[in-house]
Amino acid sequence: MPFVVAGGHRLEYTRIGAAGGDRGTLVLLHEGLGSIAMWRDFPERLAEAARTSVVVYSRYGYGDSDALDASRRVRYMHDEALVTLPQFLDALSIERPLLVGHSDGGSIALIHAGGSGRTVAGVVAIAAHVIVEDISVASIAAARDAYRNTDLRSKLARYHADVDGAFWGWNDIWLDPAFRAWNIEEYLPRIACPVLAIQGEDDEYGTMDQLARIARGARDAELVRLDNCRHSPHRDRPDALLAAIARFVERVAVTWAAATPES
Repeated sequence: MPFVVAGGHRLEYTRIGAAGGDRGTLVLLHEGLGSIAMWRDFPERLAEAARTSVVVYSRYGYGDSDALDASRRVRYMHDEALVTLPQFLDALSIERPLLVGHSDGGSIALIHAGGSGRTVAGVVAIAAHVIVEDISVASIAAARDAYRNTDLRSKLARYHADVDGAFWGWNDIWLDPAFRAWNIEEYLPRIACPVLAIQGEDDEYGTMDQLARIARGARDAELVRLDNCRHSPHRDRPDALLAAIARFVERVAVTWAAATPES
């Protein structure tokens, strides 16, 4: 697995190519306990369905990227979106990315699109958070108990070189009372690109209020609600998710081509 330095840390990444025309690059941003490996075969399936290239990386503290060496701050997703992600994209010469983020990754994608001042082709926000809800805190507290008392730690250890750092870095900050005021709605009206917001109707980490807030705040937001789906649509409803993203990529590609003058 190759590595790149961004945000002052060594990050693992991989690039998956696909046959077909140039539709730009999809950049996958994982959830709060995710990594490259935890996406399983989804990046390959996404590259095939969307007929484009996909880049996926493990953020600082996850997978085989540098281990966390300090507690996360309330604004850790802002740091990722506004400092690390721009450096990562520049290091790989990725211009006009289409960001596909899950959970924390979806929030990072929204912050980047609305706050970085960089050109983004589109955002797919899967089970993203724009505010902290009671259901989120309750489920994260339950995850803490499961990590201490069940085999959750051993399961996660398959995907992270420093599993304790990955878990507690995420869990501690979300359960910090100071985090309850975290809110990224200010970035939504500043997003110039189309947004596809997707959430499972049985999501144990967030309610449909997250989608409603994205719809109210973003100027161009398409919403998809998936039934029989919890917090991870790429595991619970992969075919429906892939189809929705492929349609969105097609729309973004057509719109961008029409707006780009011929040389």
